[in-house]
Amino acid sequence: MPRWVPRAIGLLLGGVIFLWLLRELFESLSGFLVTILISFFFSFALEPAVNFLEKRGVRRGFGTLIMFSAALILIGGFSFIVGTVLAEQTTHFVEDAPELIDDLEVWLQENIDETTDLNAVRDQFLNEDGLGEQLTGLADNVVGIGATVVGLVFQIFTIALFTFYLTADGPRLRRTICSRLKPDRQRRVLGVWDLAIQKTGGYILSRTVLATISSIVTWIAFNIIGVPFPLALAVWVGVVSQFVPVVGVYIAGALPVILTLLESPTRSLWALLFLVAYQQFENYLLAPRIDSKTLKIHPAVSFGSVLVGASVLGPAGALLALPAAATAQGIISASGERYAIEEGPLTRIGSTPGKTATTVVEAALPEHGLDEPLVGDDADGSE
Repeated sequence: MPRWVPRAIGLLLGGVIFLWLLRELFESLSGFLVTILISFFFSFALEPAVNFLEKRGVRRGFGTLIMFSAALILIGGFSFIVGTVLAEQTTHFVEDAPELIDDLEVWLQENIDETTDLNAVRDQFLNEDGLGEQLTGLADNVVGIGATVVGLVFQIFTIALFTFYLTADGPRLRRTICSRLKPDRQRRVLGVWDLAIQKTGGYILSRTVLATISSIVTWIAFNIIGVPFPLALAVWVGVVSQFVPVVGVYIAGALPVILTLLESPTRSLWALLFLVAYQQFENYLLAPRIDSKTLKIHPAVSFGSVLVGASVLGPAGALLALPAAATAQGIISASGERYAIEEGPLTRIGSTPGKTATTVVEAALPEHGLDEPLVGDDADGSE
């Protein structure tokens, strides 16, 4: 037997065992790794505001605490408002349910089947142990349920702790990492880090602007249509449609349509038509313009990245997908050589022959390349 055969067999078995252990370790730590990713996302989102406060004399730790407190107050206030609306409307629905069931029974007897009998359904609401009592109990606790859900999602102690220290001690963490790297590596690491902060901040900014515009326009429309609780439901539509990826639009629109349906089917239909029309306006005209100024990412890339992120990491992946895709696109665009485009029918943008236009990749280029020298670096790499 050649001498290399036992060694090759040993290396193969060792490699298989190592990969198996690595897989088991990754599965065991997957929850922790997702927590770290979410914490980095939140820290990137908070860092521009914390840096702004720091430049104006506020200590970094105290500035982080201020931003944390502001975020928690906004989330808590939003949950309380929406929970209160749901509780009140559910209570009204339970109180008016018998009358609504009688009206539905008369309509069904006149238009579909004259033998229709909904007494059993009515009894479910009037019975002490029926659906009406269950919905009333749910309405009484809906505020608490909403606060619990928000607490589970946004106020998990581990995520909050990591986010706070990643934001407050961001410069120290970067100095610790870069102290182990050569100057050229430091430039790349700091460039990628800065790009991630810019893209995450751009994502939060674009979503906030879109949520604000959506809330204002929806509030005006809901007032005209006569939707109940127009301000609260408009804020719900604006926030959920922008900050909940993929399904947020449907969840946001379903609540006002259902609540309005309990009072007037006609107004509910008008509310649905408005939401569909505004969504088309936002998707094709408003969002691409705002995203191009902040994220600088193509709409098809953003949609695909959300689908990939959701399939890999679930809701957390959908949340992190857009800033991650924008960062990756910026890194790829800033790396490697670039050449002049061979003009032709397949590469021409616009109807004018020979017209030059900014491509998607060129639009994604960051303002500062990843190979820029560190501030204060000399030619030999010493600071």
